[in-house]
Amino acid sequence: MAEQLKTITELPVKDIVMRDRRRPVSAAGVAAIRASIEELGVMQDPIHVRKVPHRGGEYVLMVGAHRLTAAIEMGWETIPVTCWKCNDDFAALMELDDNLAGAELTALDTAVFLAERKRVYEKMHPETRRGVAGALAKHGATDTMSVASFSAATAEKFGLTDRHIRRLIAAGERLDGRDIQLLRKAPKPITLKDLMEVSKIGETGERYHVVEALSKGAVKNAAAARKSWKAERGEAPAPVNQTEQAFARLSDAWKRAPKVARARFLEAFAEQIQTELQELVDGLTEGDDA
Repeated sequence: MAEQLKTITELPVKDIVMRDRRRPVSAAGVAAIRASIEELGVMQDPIHVRKVPHRGGEYVLMVGAHRLTAAIEMGWETIPVTCWKCNDDFAALMELDDNLAGAELTALDTAVFLAERKRVYEKMHPETRRGVAGALAKHGATDTMSVASFSAATAEKFGLTDRHIRRLIAAGERLDGRDIQLLRKAPKPITLKDLMEVSKIGETGERYHVVEALSKGAVKNAAAARKSWKAERGEAPAPVNQTEQAFARLSDAWKRAPKVARARFLEAFAEQIQTELQELVDGLTEGDDA
């Protein structure tokens, strides 16, 4: 499956191809590596590349995008490498495992990487797929690196239950390339809870609605986006407008309060009320002028 080319331990930076990465390179990550190199005088670990004969023998990066980017920025001519001859699946697993094991991933990237790892591993080992694995187990077959064991190990690393990891994988499997790109542009990070909610969605139209709402920051979370989807289809009441809800509470409190309490409230907030009333009048006047 894979052969390490021990005769190649260094390559010219310009000869290494970096394409189709599963995660964008982080400027902060590159800066941290540069700071470490400047302090220690060395790059602690080599990058991993693969020699691809059917592409003219080019060297394609598998692991170490941040290290390679740091080397490029620092003007290095060569960089330490571990070189492999391997297939696409081995290269994919190496990249995925390097990210899952060593990086501070977002919940979104974790879900996407776990789902992709499961897909690639089951492609390489079809006997581990659900159903097939169970049949083999009945006959005493063993699997030293099943998706189940990987899921459990990842659960321990992230401080989650194995059930949570499986739901993360389910969420990652639901998302397509368009979904992932949109969610990465969301104004606030997609949370683990959001992804758990996405994992429950079976209908493509609803998933698109939820992803787009999250990417635009139009909803507080995935659960709220699902409620708005159902409301638009007449399957649930429309979500309560937060402004209207707050106004109703204030109105109710004012109506219920005795006269002496109202007077005390007006005295305590007189300056703020006067300021806001003036802003309201000014706003109305500007509207008339327009």
